[in-house]
Amino acid sequence: MVTAAVIGFLHTAEVHRETFTRLLDDMAPGTESVHVVDPSLLADAQARGGVDAETEARLGDHMGALATTSSVVVCTCSTISGAAESLAGELGVPVIRVDRPMAERAIELGARIGVVAALESTLGPTTELLRECAVAQNGNVELVEIVCADAWSHFESGDMDAYLDAVATAADAITVPVDVIVLAQASMAGAAARVKTPTPILSSPRLAVEAAVRVANALASE
Repeated sequence: MVTAAVIGFLHTAEVHRETFTRLLDDMAPGTESVHVVDPSLLADAQARGGVDAETEARLGDHMGALATTSSVVVCTCSTISGAAESLAGELGVPVIRVDRPMAERAIELGARIGVVAALESTLGPTTELLRECAVAQNGNVELVEIVCADAWSHFESGDMDAYLDAVATAADAITVPVDVIVLAQASMAGAAARVKTPTPILSSPRLAVEAAVRVANALASE
């Protein structure tokens, strides 16, 4: 049984290891973290139109391994994080899907929300989550969705500047009035500083780590 605050992270891209480690070091210096990276989980979810039984089994294996050494586990991929979150009951540890804290904050900011994604496979889970959070807060939500499909090739090739510029351009292309814009994928976080619109911009990594630290510290103090 894990008694100290240890946060496990499941990633589908190696770049996220550094991002989430840095955020954790900033917010809770000294907190231990464990990371697993498996790009095939996202690739298979894209190719198969979602998380099928085979992908879910591999996802469960990774999450189970993290649960043995961690007091809370964070899935940092929006496309598969809903499936990861659903495993919490059988894992016996809290599971945080990377985009839930962001979605909850977005609903607090207003009912008209712009959603920017670079993958169609991410858009569905993100919009479903936003609607779920709106219902939980006894409200309605109106979504304006933008998929900047051309951006993902830049991410895959490792050209983060071009990727973040494309994401920022997509966010700025939302011309209808919205209360807040959410960047659906953790990899998009750096685009927030490049967006020109005065509309509030939310990304998921920092909010998810904040939530994970709160949960892990609460468990460690019990």
